[in-house]
Amino acid sequence: MRGKSIMFQGTGSSVGKSMLCTAMCRIFKQDGLRVAPFKAQNMALNSFATSEGLEMGRAQVTQAEAAGIEPSAMMNPVLLKPTSDRKSQVIVNGKSLGTMTAMEYHEYKPQLRKMVKETYDRLESLVDVVVIEGAGSPAEINLREGDIVNMSMANAADAPVILIGDINLGGVFASLLGTVMLLTEEERRRVQGIVINKFRGDVKILEPGLKMLEDMIHIPVIGVIPWTDIDMEDEDSVTDRFQRTMGSGEIRVAIVRLEHISNFTDFNLLSAEEGVSVQYVTRPGQIADADIVLLPGSKNTIEDLNALRRNGMADALVRHARAGKLLIGICGGYQMLGERLMDPHYSESRIPETTGLGLLPMDVTFNENKTTVQADGAIHTNIPWLAELNGTMVDGYEIHSGENTFREGCHPFIELRHRGGVELRQPDGVMNAQGNVMGTYLHGIFDQGGLWRCIVNRVRAQRGLDQISGDSLTMAEYREREFDRLADLVRQNMDMDRVYRILRGE
Repeated sequence: MRGKSIMFQGTGSSVGKSMLCTAMCRIFKQDGLRVAPFKAQNMALNSFATSEGLEMGRAQVTQAEAAGIEPSAMMNPVLLKPTSDRKSQVIVNGKSLGTMTAMEYHEYKPQLRKMVKETYDRLESLVDVVVIEGAGSPAEINLREGDIVNMSMANAADAPVILIGDINLGGVFASLLGTVMLLTEEERRRVQGIVINKFRGDVKILEPGLKMLEDMIHIPVIGVIPWTDIDMEDEDSVTDRFQRTMGSGEIRVAIVRLEHISNFTDFNLLSAEEGVSVQYVTRPGQIADADIVLLPGSKNTIEDLNALRRNGMADALVRHARAGKLLIGICGGYQMLGERLMDPHYSESRIPETTGLGLLPMDVTFNENKTTVQADGAIHTNIPWLAELNGTMVDGYEIHSGENTFREGCHPFIELRHRGGVELRQPDGVMNAQGNVMGTYLHGIFDQGGLWRCIVNRVRAQRGLDQISGDSLTMAEYREREFDRLADLVRQNMDMDRVYRILRGE
């Protein structure tokens, strides 16, 4: 093993691979190394548009930010975005190849192996260390032949592997032992350390089990990471964020949990604002007393909109808006606010046209080409409550198919200045005449903090509450704080000397 990379694999999905890779990226950066993340294949609806206009998974974006480098599609050469239980949009090197069934992709996947290796080699040549993340479990023996992301990737990179188990799920010793036993002898030799994640309690009670496990598999346990409240961006919708209330206070925010929800990382900063509680909701009654409702992005906008109609949520959203309360749509949620959604090329669904919620006087036409671009602009509006922010800069990225046609009654509130590096003056977000329904294609619209503070203060004023003053927290500041907290936690609970020896091949 060459001492250029280290790989984290897991006994299953959501055991903490992304979190530990993020921690390692920050720790290696703190220790003076040039480090980059890599995941050969990602399956997630949370994605990002790079400065080159290429699409990649959010997990590697977060890891790149922890490493202090610009995200690049090289870090995630294959991204699968599920469109149904059996189909996914396949994105290779940041560009969509179209939609494939699971079997079609399984048959196509071996063709990607050479490209993945070449992409990895290119990334590896630029840095001191590559932190590689696996996917799911390497013990899926029915998928071994077509593997490009677990042990096949470890072999291609000649990387040592650290295996992670989640004790919170129960059966962690069985899952670790079973995973190791299902590996080939060559694959087992690559596993140089075991980490147990999400532990609650006194580690001394766990120690007899750790010793027994080490005796059985002859691989050292190099860390027991405690359960933590550190807030990392989620890779996909397998998250406990949907089951809990975040933050606390008088202002209640409800985020509609769509079936094909995407890029809900847009909302991670909201509960950090003073006096704000945030909850993901699925039932109409859950928004009855909400002050602010957010409609997030969707991989299947038309299908998710029709699902909202079937469960009564669409009518509840209209009632919320008609009552003068704030309703904000991002990307797919923005499109739902319009009057008509048209899909003449069936690029979004099998439905050529449907009616929207009718809350913004605009139509949306889906096209065959996908927009993936970074953009920046400024608040520019004549709506009184928001006009105090005129001139405030905002930036983010767009990932969508569909163009909007606006009619009288749409009031722009964001003027784009640059889009994909091209200078322009173009409206993006729009509001209704009453100023309580608004939408935008710009992901990351709340990351600077000022817009969200203004929105919260508007609600506070309407309810007769004191205004919040002082500087608002930005997402960049929030991430930096959480990255450092995560690095400290892992340093304290993992044998980092052993990690460096593993990295060096000693």
